[in-house]
Amino acid sequence: QVQLLESGGGLVQAGGSLRLSCAAFGLTFSSLAMGWFRQAPGKEREFVAAISRSGGNTPHADSVKGRFTISRDNVKNTVYLQMNSVRPEDTGVYYCAAVYSSITATVRTSVREYDYWGQGSQVTVSS
Repeated sequence: QVQLLESGGGLVQAGGSLRLSCAAFGLTFSSLAMGWFRQAPGKEREFVAAISRSGGNTPHADSVKGRFTISRDNVKNTVYLQMNSVRPEDTGVYYCAAVYSSITATVRTSVREYDYWGQGSQVTVSS
C-alpha cells in the first residue's frame, strides 16, 4: 500500500523553528523526486521546496529561501522540511508529494507533476 505519512506540524511562535518529516511506504524511495507544498485557507496549494532523487538538486520558493531547507534520507525513506525563522504567513497545511523519476537530478515544482500525496500536516505560526 502506497502511503506518505507526514509528521512534525503544530503551533509555533513567529521566529521559531519546526521540522516536518514525511515517511514513504510502498514506494521505491530512492527512485522518487520529492516535494513539499502548502495551502493556506482560501488559497491554492503552492510550491515550497523540492528535492531530486540523490538530494543534489533542491530548489526552494522565493518566499522561504534562506529560512527553510529540504533534505532526504534514502536509508530511512524520509524527506524533511526544516523550517526556521517562521512567520505568520507560513501558516497552512503542509503536504509532501512524490513522483517517480528516471533522471537523478530532476525536480518537480508543480502540483500537477506529482502522483502521490500525503494527508497534510497543519502548521500554525502565531505572531
